[in-house]
This record gives sequence, structure tokens and C-alpha cells, in this order.
Amino acid sequence: MAGEGNAAWIEAEQPCPRRPVQCPVEDWLAFLGHRWNALVLWHLSAGEKRFGELEQCLPGIASKVLSERLDGLLLRGLIVRLATATFPRGTVYQLSPKGARLIGVLDRLDVWAREDACD
Repeated sequence: MAGEGNAAWIEAEQPCPRRPVQCPVEDWLAFLGHRWNALVLWHLSAGEKRFGELEQCLPGIASKVLSERLDGLLLRGLIVRLATATFPRGTVYQLSPKGARLIGVLDRLDVWAREDACD
């Protein structure tokens, strides 16, 4: 059985009547499905980036929107913001351990989506 021997394994709940706001999966899917969030995480999976570097990776995103997405990712604990010891001073963003674990889930979703597109 998947997860045997893994102390971190949490068994899934059985389906039961509930509203979407009561479901952690719905909450995360809504958050990650919000435009740009998954792409920001994907670009940070390649390594830390400054705000301007992220803007270049995401053509069409407004600075205000990127700032809002980064704040949301910070609040969820998926990324961290670090001050750099350079001149001029700067800030870089990188995945947190929690964000790095989520990249594995997103990678599996990507593989699944590509397989489904070929059917």
C-alpha cells in the first residue's frame, strides 16, 4: 500500500457531504489555480530569483499582480524572501521546503496533464 513505512503518510478522508470552503483540497486547488501562482512556483523551482527576474519570466504580468502573488505564496509558506548582501541591496525569492514538496505534486500533475492531452 502506498505510504507504508512512511511516518508522514496521512490517510485520505472518506468522501462525505461538505461545502467547498471546508475542503483543504478545494482550497489549495483554488489557490494554485489562481492565475500566475503555479507559474511563479515553477520558475522558482529552478532557483532563487529577484522580483525583476520573475517579471521577465512571466510576460504579461503586472508588477502589482506579481507582488500580490508573491505575498500570497509567502503567507502560505511556499516561498521565502531573503535580503541579499549585495550592492545595491536586494531581495530574492526562493522556494521554502513546503514549496519544494509542492513542486513534486505539480510535476506529477504536469505529467498527468500531458498524458491526458495525448489521448
